[in-house]
Amino acid sequence: MAMASGAVSQAELLLRKQLKNLMKNPVDGFSAGLTDENNIYEWSVTVIGPPDTLYEGGFFTAILSFPRDYPQSPPVCKFKSEMWHPNVYPDGRVCISILHSPGDDPSGYELSSERWTPVHTVETIMLSIISMLSSPNDESPANIDAAKEWREDKESFKKRVQRCVRRSQEML
Repeated sequence: MAMASGAVSQAELLLRKQLKNLMKNPVDGFSAGLTDENNIYEWSVTVIGPPDTLYEGGFFTAILSFPRDYPQSPPVCKFKSEMWHPNVYPDGRVCISILHSPGDDPSGYELSSERWTPVHTVETIMLSIISMLSSPNDESPANIDAAKEWREDKESFKKRVQRCVRRSQEML
């Protein structure tokens, strides 16, 4: 009997396991669940603005979209909440090294050890995103304007972020 499309992929098994673990042992700083019970490949995550950072008090929602060959390839993380940050593209996509495809960086910025490897889990991804909020990297920014403002006008940057925080609270 040939395997029907009912066969569960490695990606699906792994994602179900990670989801179950996070439900059982929630991790400080974020919560995660499926956007649709029937689609294990799309998660909705809420990142809680880290204490003692400009993002403190915010509840930022994002979508994690996993490829069918996960964990060989990284998911894409995209904020749905408004986000002002050097490492978040204007469309909400998060740009951090562990979400970049494995191997060497064609632009030479990142070591392959900093890029995606299959050992990463939703938890390590989310903790990296939380850490990104705490300490922006303006070396190779995704949002040039945010990076420029972060470098040259901290006060104005802070105001923009506080607006994002307030908006995220209103969306609750």
